[in-house]
Amino acid sequence: MYSKAFIPYRAYFSSPFSRWQGSLQNENAVELAAATAKRWLEAKDLDANIFDYLFLGKTIGQPHTFYAAPWAAALMGAAHIPGCHITQACSTSTTCINQAAAGIETGLYANTFCLMTDRTSNGPHTVWPNPAGPGGEVLSENWLMDNFNYDPWGGAPMIQTAENVVKTVGGITKEECDMVTLRRYGQYEDALANNREFMKRYIFPVEYKIGKKKTALLEEDEGVFPTTKEGLARLKSVVPGGVHTFGSQTHPADGNCGIVVCTREKARELSADNSLEIQVVSYGFARAPKAHMAMAVVPAARMALEKAGIGIKDVQSIKTHNPFAANDLYLAGEMNIDVMKMNNYGCSLIYGHPQGPTAGREIIEMIEELVILGGGYGLFTGCAAGDTGAALVVKVFN
Repeated sequence: MYSKAFIPYRAYFSSPFSRWQGSLQNENAVELAAATAKRWLEAKDLDANIFDYLFLGKTIGQPHTFYAAPWAAALMGAAHIPGCHITQACSTSTTCINQAAAGIETGLYANTFCLMTDRTSNGPHTVWPNPAGPGGEVLSENWLMDNFNYDPWGGAPMIQTAENVVKTVGGITKEECDMVTLRRYGQYEDALANNREFMKRYIFPVEYKIGKKKTALLEEDEGVFPTTKEGLARLKSVVPGGVHTFGSQTHPADGNCGIVVCTREKARELSADNSLEIQVVSYGFARAPKAHMAMAVVPAARMALEKAGIGIKDVQSIKTHNPFAANDLYLAGEMNIDVMKMNNYGCSLIYGHPQGPTAGREIIEMIEELVILGGGYGLFTGCAAGDTGAALVVKVFN
């Protein structure tokens, strides 16, 4: 599908993720992401003027969202370029990378920056005038909670869509969901081993305000709960008769990440190791039946694999956005893969779900895993609001 789009090795970062209402709860997500990108560029001794376009991914409104992309570009030091603001729920990062890759492929761009961010904490409460309402009462919406709890088309909360998939396919149990959750926590702990050796490959600290004049650095994920087999077993299902507890589903979070997508020539200039090449190979998308969001991961993955001209057995690393444990069980069952071997080193089920940067962080982790493995194909796939899914295939040449 793509042959000209590349990601320079180590030309990417992710901030730590902070559980909602944590250290990043009062930061403007656009300002924070741009400031983090600027500090990262300075640490890499890179000039923001090397970029010719910005893709800004963000799903939760912030003050000055109207100006989001060009504002972010200017704040990170690239005031000479325009940008596009992309909001595609949990598939925002994959969409940003795909749009950048398509532009590189057609020659529209040579060197783009994808900056993905969100702050689910203290989300906006929107009020619309309603003169025809009783007494002129207004219409209102809580951006985060109202949309988590109700899909205007599907007519159900997010967790119900996962339970609907469980009922449709049959055979997925609470015990299996707990087992997968425990495994995912163990994989996350692998990234923390040896003083966070794996995580230090890509995590870049985020600087946040304390009061009016002081700042602090958030250097590690905040709010990840220790997970045990006994603890998971004690938790009750959130939906009566369902299989998911508060332990086997993700949590809202805050954070940001950045990824350079450029031509092969530019990638060689910017790479931390010219013996490595990272190619964006293909993209896939899908929409599942109404109120069956978790099903979308499979057709999206199959489309991306077909466009790449490979099969699932050709893939060395699989990462998923898995807001519910059943997502991974469904994917594994449909594609005949081992559910315990995907999502090495971490996933959104454990470290949280800022929406905009969620898939971006996982794709970065996938690239680093492929480097450790000596190269090969990586597949990311994940569901998103509206029963949609998006997938991305990358290849590391080593």
